[in-house]
Formats: sequence, C-alpha cells, structure tokens
Amino acid sequence: MKTDNDLVQKFYQNLGKLFYAIAAVDNNVRDVELEKLKNVVKKEWLTTNLIDNSLKINIEDSIINTFKWLHDDNEYHAETCYNSFLTFKKEHESLFTDRMNTLILKTARAIAASFSKVNKLELMLLTKLDMELKNIKT
Repeated sequence: MKTDNDLVQKFYQNLGKLFYAIAAVDNNVRDVELEKLKNVVKKEWLTTNLIDNSLKINIEDSIINTFKWLHDDNEYHAETCYNSFLTFKKEHESLFTDRMNTLILKTARAIAASFSKVNKLELMLLTKLDMELKNIKT
C-alpha cells in the first residue's frame, strides 16, 4: 500500500473502528476479543507484504489504540463505528484491494469467534461487511 502517511493512519484507525464494531455489536466487548485482535494484527498484518515496511510500526498502534480508545470511552455504538468505516471505505475504494479485503474479513471473523463462537449479531454484521467489501448491493 503506497500512499501518504495521513491517509494510511486514517485507514488503520478506521480498521480499528470496524474491529471494535465487530466486538461491540452484542453490547459486550470482552478482553479476549481485544487479545485476539492484538494476536491477529501481529501475526497477519505485520507480516503481510501488502503494507510498506516503513508504515508497519504504525499499524499496530493505530488499529489497537483506536479499538481501545473506543472501548474505554464507552460512548460509541457498534453501528456508528461501522458506518464511519463504510464512509471511509467509500471515499477511498482504491485502498480496499481483494487481498486487503480478505485480510480484513479474516480479522473480523477471528474477533467474532474469539468468545463462545460467533453469535447472531456478529454473524449479521460479518455478512454485511462481506457484502460491502465485495460491493454487493442489497
């Protein structure tokens, strides 16, 4: 991903919003969901060749810190965060390549499955996300 640093920072912050929305959709963000996100970011995001090496240091901080901030602030609803992510996505479609979308979905699914399998609300949001990333209109 070659682009300016501010846009990249916003991209990862919006991923933090998305991943928070996945965890918060059932109105209960659990520690295990944050831990799963941290693990997936380290194992998948920091090792991918989709991201310029000079930006990898910011990935973990941006995604994780945004997620934590939203959780700690406790004023943001999953739907608000998800819609904010969608707005960003629509404004920057070129960042959302097939490979990037696959990694986003993989991360979202891992978060949803981290506590007692995927519940109905998480499944519905994952389905919406999958359709959005594939640009399938309902």
